[in-house]
Amino acid sequence: MSDNNEDKRKFAVTKQAALKIAAAVVVVALAVGVGFLWYDHRQDQLSEQARIDAVDAAGKQAVAMLAYDFADVDNQLAAAADGLTGSFRDDYNTLVQETIAPGAKEKQLTVQVSVQAAAPVSTTPDEAVVLLYLNQTTTSADAPDARTSGSRVRVSLQKVDDRWLVDQLTPV
Repeated sequence: MSDNNEDKRKFAVTKQAALKIAAAVVVVALAVGVGFLWYDHRQDQLSEQARIDAVDAAGKQAVAMLAYDFADVDNQLAAAADGLTGSFRDDYNTLVQETIAPGAKEKQLTVQVSVQAAAPVSTTPDEAVVLLYLNQTTTSADAPDARTSGSRVRVSLQKVDDRWLVDQLTPV
């Protein structure tokens, strides 16, 4: 009989240990689940903030890049280059110095740009693509009456040192 009681006690101890282990596994699983949910929620928050910031930066930078007055075109467009990434900045500066600035001065061009609509195409916390609908109003010495035209551009951005910089601007 004592063997039978001893077996029952061993079984009870084993059952208690198994319940404790099962409870510990459940607690760990819940902690891991909560951790994953928190991480996923945090990524959603970062992505949403990236969308907001990237769309804002794309609009401001497109206006800075495309709007100018012939009297100060060199300074205006040089300042716009600060919001561009390395190789794109180099290409933009070359275009400004060789084509845009000389043409603007020669024809006395003034170009005003306004963003009519903007939408994120894709965003991550460090990269974004934004579609912009722009209106450009142009005046010149030859055509002093303002001419307005609409355009769409696709703006690719990279986040560098907490700043959204334009990596590419493509007419659509």
